[in-house]
Amino acid sequence: MADNRVVQGRMVTPKKLAELIEGESVMDAEAIEDADRECPDCGGDVVSVGYMPSVTAFVTGYKCQDCDWSERED
Repeated sequence: MADNRVVQGRMVTPKKLAELIEGESVMDAEAIEDADRECPDCGGDVVSVGYMPSVTAFVTGYKCQDCDWSERED
């Protein structure tokens, strides 16, 4: 599967997707995957990415491909 995905009309890398979810720079990010869920705001497709916001933390973030909705799981 390709590393880059279209999110809200823009092609994003895993690291850029993680930064959109986190709101700031992240250290590293894994490949973007399809999340088996729908966006609670618009019903669009949701993608997920695992990333490291700091040296000691790993987070899974979720982002709708169509709207601004996102959330993270520590």
